[in-house]
Amino acid sequence: MAKSFSDISVAQRRSQTSDLATFGVSFREFLKQPMAVGSAFPASRYMVDAMLAPIDWRRVRTVVEFGPGTGVFTRALLDRLPRDARLLALDTSEGFIGHLRATIPDSRLIAAAGCATEIRRIMSAHGLEQVDCILSGLPFSTVPPEVADRIMDASRRMLNEDGYFLAYQMRSAVHPLLRRHFARVEKGFEWRNIPPCHLYWAHGPWKDAPW
Repeated sequence: MAKSFSDISVAQRRSQTSDLATFGVSFREFLKQPMAVGSAFPASRYMVDAMLAPIDWRRVRTVVEFGPGTGVFTRALLDRLPRDARLLALDTSEGFIGHLRATIPDSRLIAAAGCATEIRRIMSAHGLEQVDCILSGLPFSTVPPEVADRIMDASRRMLNEDGYFLAYQMRSAVHPLLRRHFARVEKGFEWRNIPPCHLYWAHGPWKDAPW
C-alpha cells in the first residue's frame, strides 16, 4: 500500500527533527570539549561505508568503539554485526553516552563513559576479554603523545591476534603511531565528509610483543 503525501511529509519531518537533534547534541559536546571531540559534524554515509567496507563483520563477535559521538558509526556497526556480537562504545562525554543509551535500544550495545586508556578495566567490568576490532574516532592530533601511546598499547593488548584497529582522522598524526604498534597499516582518504578524513586499517600485532 502506497504512502500518502501527508504520511511522507510526516516521515520527512520526523527524520529532519531527528537529524537536527543529533547535530545539536554533537555541536553542544564539541563546544564543551573541542580538543576531545573530533568534529561537530556527524560522519557521512560515504565515510562510514568506506571505513567499514574492508572488514567481514559476519565473523566479528566483539567490537570496541572509541569516541562514538552521536552514534553514526555505532548504528552502522550494529547493522553489520551478527546477533550474538557485542559492541562496547566508549566516550569521555556523559552527554554522548546518554544520547546513545536513549536512542539505540539494542541489547548488543554497551555504552560506557570512560577513557580509552582504561579499556582493559572497562572491558573486564562488562565480562569482555578480547576484542576482534577497535574503531577509533579519537582526534589523536590533539592527544598528548604519552597518552596516545598508552591508548595504542592498551588497544593492541586487547586485540585478538588477527584483530584490526580502524581509525578515521582529520589529520595524519595517528599514522606513525599505528606504524610503531602494528605490523601492517593500510590507508585511504574520504573527501565526501565534513571535514574530509584520513582512514586507517591497522592489523598484525608484532610477533615479538613482550607479553
